[in-house]
Amino acid sequence: MANIQFIDGINETVIPSIKLTRSRDGSTGTATFRFKNPDIIQPKMQEKGDIKGMSLKDEEGELMTTDVNAKFVNGKPKGIECTYIIKNPSEWDRFMRFMERYANNNNLSFTKA
Repeated sequence: MANIQFIDGINETVIPSIKLTRSRDGSTGTATFRFKNPDIIQPKMQEKGDIKGMSLKDEEGELMTTDVNAKFVNGKPKGIECTYIIKNPSEWDRFMRFMERYANNNNLSFTKA
C-alpha cells in the first residue's frame, strides 16, 4: 500500500494534484505535490506532532522531502505544496514505481502535458 505522510504513522487522505517535470536527457526531474485543505492542517491535527517533511511510503521503503510549504488565505492555512527533487535515473524509476502504486490505490490517472 502506497501512502503519503507528513507526520510518521498518519496517512494523508487528501489526494494531491501532482505535476512532474523531467530534464531533456531524462536523468533528473521534479515532482510538485499540491494539497487543497489537507488533513494535516486541520485544527485537530495540531497535537499530533510537527511536520518535518513529506514521506512517500510503500513496500519498497520511503522517499522523503523537507521542501514543504503551507499556503495561507486571509491568515488561515488552505493548502500545502511540496517539491520532491529526483536526482538521477534510478531515483526517477523508484519514484515512478511509488506513483504507480499510489495511483492504483487512489484510482488516479496520468495526463501528459
